[in-house]
Amino acid sequence: MRILAVDDSKLIVSMLKNVLSGCGYVVDVAFDGKQALDLALMYSYDLVITDINMPVMNGIELARFLRATAVYADTPILFLTTEIEEKSRIPENVIKKPTRWLTKPFNPHSLLDAILQAL
Repeated sequence: MRILAVDDSKLIVSMLKNVLSGCGYVVDVAFDGKQALDLALMYSYDLVITDINMPVMNGIELARFLRATAVYADTPILFLTTEIEEKSRIPENVIKKPTRWLTKPFNPHSLLDAILQAL
C-alpha cells in the first residue's frame, strides 16, 4: 500500500513516515498541499493523510482537487488537525467520500487504527 503523508511540520512528517514505513507501507511525503497534489498526479496512492492548516495549499483545498479527479474520487483521506472544530468547516463534497479524522498530537496506535478504519 502506498500512502501520501502531507504536513508542514517536519516532525509530524518524520513521525508519520517512521511509523508507517515500520508497518510495511510505502510512504511519500509533502510539506504543503501543492507538493502533495503534484505527487498525487504523478503516482497513485491508496490513502492520503493530510494536515488541514498548511501554507501554499491547505488540506481542504488539496482534498477538493483530489476529489475532482477520477483516480482519487473515492480514495480515503485522513485529516490531521489540532482543532476538532475544523471538521465542521470541511465542504460536503470533500467529506462525503471515505474520510477520517485524527487529532494532533496522536500516538502511533491511534494513527494505525484510523488508517484501518479508513480502508
